[in-house]
Amino acid sequence: MNNKDNKMKVLDLFCGCGGLSQGFLDAGFDVVLGVDFEQAALETYKHNHKESDVLLTDLSKDESIFEIERALGGKRIDIIIGGPPCQGFSLTGSRDINDTRNLLYLAVVKAVRKFKPKAFLIENVPGIATLYGGVVKQQIINTFEDMEYNVSVTEKPLIAADYGVPQMRKRMFFVGFQKGYGYFEFPQPTHTPENYITCLEALSDLQSREDNLGSEIDNYIMPPQSLYQEYMRKDSEKLYNHVATKHTDYVKWVINQVPEGGNYKDLPPGVGESRKFNEAWTRYDSKRPSRTIDTGHRNHFHYEYNRVPTIRENARLQSFRDDFVFLGTRTQQNKQVGNAVPPLLSFNIARSINQHFEDIKIGQKKIDDNKQLELEI
Repeated sequence: MNNKDNKMKVLDLFCGCGGLSQGFLDAGFDVVLGVDFEQAALETYKHNHKESDVLLTDLSKDESIFEIERALGGKRIDIIIGGPPCQGFSLTGSRDINDTRNLLYLAVVKAVRKFKPKAFLIENVPGIATLYGGVVKQQIINTFEDMEYNVSVTEKPLIAADYGVPQMRKRMFFVGFQKGYGYFEFPQPTHTPENYITCLEALSDLQSREDNLGSEIDNYIMPPQSLYQEYMRKDSEKLYNHVATKHTDYVKWVINQVPEGGNYKDLPPGVGESRKFNEAWTRYDSKRPSRTIDTGHRNHFHYEYNRVPTIRENARLQSFRDDFVFLGTRTQQNKQVGNAVPPLLSFNIARSINQHFEDIKIGQKKIDDNKQLELEI
């Protein structure tokens, strides 16, 4: 049996471009299949996870579970992971408990019921915890407990910056283990606000793109300027997806008036009034992590240059290494990056899941050894 056969097998539902999968792969798991409804995202997924299979299907349809079964071809599944679309749960959405998007987590339920993995993970926005007084959160817990899983939920949203990601992204996680495997404990932070990875540490080695828009494949112009940049570049000899957006002179004129770390509130009266909401005209602070990367690209701007971040810059802020290449149109790439789970955050949770299994094995061995000793006595 080769090393790959010994690895725990993972099924990734709503996989997108593969941020959650990347963390599990980095932690030593074998992700056998990624499932999603977006063709462009799956093309990016397969390009970067060449040993994983992909399946294009609508997980809201009942027949999708049979398509997954056929795609797996009899392979065992030890862990099911997934981040169901979060629009229904989001604080910026309709917050309608009957929103069909809220029920997409049932695709994970069906898969867990069908394949009976040792563990599962669901990722979602913080709003899922408080939606309608916590009804949705409790419903998810109850559903899996009825299926004989011990469910652990993050007490409060995990902050990506606490785990080495240069971004203040907050997400809730549900992790369940089959009864007999105990309850999971989420990993402790690896970083504190005093040593968060900053935008400057993440991006300062990349070209300004103020004189030209750049190309999809380019060369680096300087050595890494931080340990984080060294990590980002460790497996890449070329620079991918670092192409700037062409702004109108008016937009550049408005951006130029936003101070570092500021937003629309810092603009002079009468300037930029077409956008007046919380994230409008936000310029990143070089000395802090970024705001949450979203699926668009119109409201956040580079801490120094008068433009929105490139796909590569947003990917860096999401902790995708530079050898992870995004495919599709620029709009599709932005969506892929914004919808992804930061790989470093995923890695820390995946590593803790792996450690939980190891602790169970050690504990079982001690029990077995004690029983053997009793027999010998």
